[in-house]
Amino acid sequence: MADVIEKVKETLLGNARDLNDSSTFRQIALVVFFAWVGLGSDALSSSCYGPEEIYKTLGVHVNLSLIVGFITMITIFIISTSYSQIIKLFPHGGGGYLVASRLISPTTGMISGSALLIDYVLTISISISSGADAVFSFLPVQYHEYKVLMALIVLGILVLLNLRGVKESVVALTPIFIIFLIAHVFLIGYALTTHVPQLQSVAVKTGTDFSSSLHQLGIFGTIFLIMKAYSMGAGTYTGIEAVSNGIPNLREPRVKTAIKTMRLLATSLSVAVIGLIISYFLFNVHIEAGKTLNAVLITKIISTWNPFLGNSFLYITLISEAALLFVAAQTGFLDGPRVMANMAHDSWLPRKFTMLSDRLVSQNGILIMGVAAYFVIWLSKATVGFLVVLYSINVFITFSLSQFGMVKHWISVRKTEKTWFWKFLINGTGLMLTLFILITVIVIKFDEGGWITILITSTLIAFSWYIKRHYNQIGKEVGRIQNVMNVKMPETINELKQLHVRKSIDEIYDVSDMTAVILVNGYSGVGLYSLFKILNKFKEVYKNFVFIQVGLVDADSFHQEAVMETISQNIQQDLGKYVYLIHQLGYNAEYRYGIGTDVAEEVIKLVPEIVEKYPNTTFIGGQLVFGGTYRLSRLLHNYTIFSIQRRLYKLGLTTIIIPISLRKALQVNNYKQE
Repeated sequence: MADVIEKVKETLLGNARDLNDSSTFRQIALVVFFAWVGLGSDALSSSCYGPEEIYKTLGVHVNLSLIVGFITMITIFIISTSYSQIIKLFPHGGGGYLVASRLISPTTGMISGSALLIDYVLTISISISSGADAVFSFLPVQYHEYKVLMALIVLGILVLLNLRGVKESVVALTPIFIIFLIAHVFLIGYALTTHVPQLQSVAVKTGTDFSSSLHQLGIFGTIFLIMKAYSMGAGTYTGIEAVSNGIPNLREPRVKTAIKTMRLLATSLSVAVIGLIISYFLFNVHIEAGKTLNAVLITKIISTWNPFLGNSFLYITLISEAALLFVAAQTGFLDGPRVMANMAHDSWLPRKFTMLSDRLVSQNGILIMGVAAYFVIWLSKATVGFLVVLYSINVFITFSLSQFGMVKHWISVRKTEKTWFWKFLINGTGLMLTLFILITVIVIKFDEGGWITILITSTLIAFSWYIKRHYNQIGKEVGRIQNVMNVKMPETINELKQLHVRKSIDEIYDVSDMTAVILVNGYSGVGLYSLFKILNKFKEVYKNFVFIQVGLVDADSFHQEAVMETISQNIQQDLGKYVYLIHQLGYNAEYRYGIGTDVAEEVIKLVPEIVEKYPNTTFIGGQLVFGGTYRLSRLLHNYTIFSIQRRLYKLGLTTIIIPISLRKALQVNNYKQE
């Protein structure tokens, strides 16, 4: 059965990546174009609903759309430029979580990260739901009841693609991106070139209509309407931060790759937004029930075309829009797990979210994002209008905190940074714009459902705070054990020497003697306590000792240069200390180690060689005993030893698990009495 499951897994997800192959890391990294596809699709796809939200808000005053469009375009470049500065300052990945954590405070970073995680779940949900809308906008109404089902199927496909790997998922979706690009370049180009005479009068007509709006609404009413439409179209900016979050997925030199990707993203998004708004204006497009605004625009454009060509273009364009919106969900799957891993590394989330699968992806993070998006789509019935209400709040929390952190940074380095003022001005302007949009969106959307986003985000913040407090408590206890063991080490070794009959240094050891294969995780107080407890409980039973340690390649270490060499050196240094300690007691000792993404699998790989050399082996590992409920501790801690025990049991090998109570471990002489 296990073999069948493994074959199915390999078929669906692909073979495991070889960490020892130096080309692996380069092969899965994204070059500029693929980075634009994977990280820029979210921003570019927002042109499918951002301008539409502007039009809906303006109502009968759509003549103001061009003004809002130009303000939006300027904002895109301001935000993208400010994030380019973040990329340079955080070359290993400078998303909203890291920026706020490092430049403001860890707690502020946690708030930003929590907001960003909810935003990425909504990114996936709204992208897929919008894509489903685009597909069903040209299907009869009786088929609309299947929209939610289609959205959930697409979600499942995207989860599967991302479990196969980052580059595989992006490359598979690239043709969709290209078709969308070509179709919309033609769409905007056709709209503009067929109305060249009218283009000259667009500015004049906008000015005339603006005067008319002033007459009807007054100066303050007109400004309020413009700024409201500007804020309601805020979904247009979502995705801009994705490049700074996704730097670890990019090809070296990562900073240059990220900057080029950001420029491509900002330019393409600006052209799409202003191009579509002008096209709406030229063709006098208005909202129609059951159709997206782009569908209405295309219908008007092809009204004079050959029916076959017109319908073909309509279907190709709308399908490419739908498909790109599905691709845009990639941003959530690429960056969401990365933010999770960063927060988990800092103990704000369960640390298992730092783990990678054998395909070198954050499998746990991808699955959590997929499950969360499933419930959002299902509960909202894939209603884009409702999801848009939930969508924009969190991204502007992150935007605002990131800009504030950068403003604070430039002020702090003003004496050493010559160009600090201009950089301060860019981030300061970005702060004012994003803060204005955030406040406006919260005020306007709160009663419409924005409170749901705030409630969910607050819940995640409270949950993260609780997890951090738990890990801090455990960390303090483990640290106290380390300090006590360091002080008592010489005394403890002398006591153990008296308890054990030492062999002569020159005496040849016998491989047939009982051998203790001890699983350790670094040279630590807990590890030493566990070893001393084993030596006391099994006096003179074991004459040979083999120490095993597995270096874990997780999301934090994965993108560092020479990661395998660094991990290998650290492990050998730690294991060498254990071996030296056993040699002091006069026993034979050696070590084995592995490096991978799954501790249990790497341990099992080492077993045949050890058992062949030492036939009488017992595998021994310690497991910390945590307070609280078992289910909660299972969520926050990795009980890897139990997984190893199950696998060794199937091989007919004996495993002893020693429970280690942190409170008892602090009683240093405890091992004597037990």
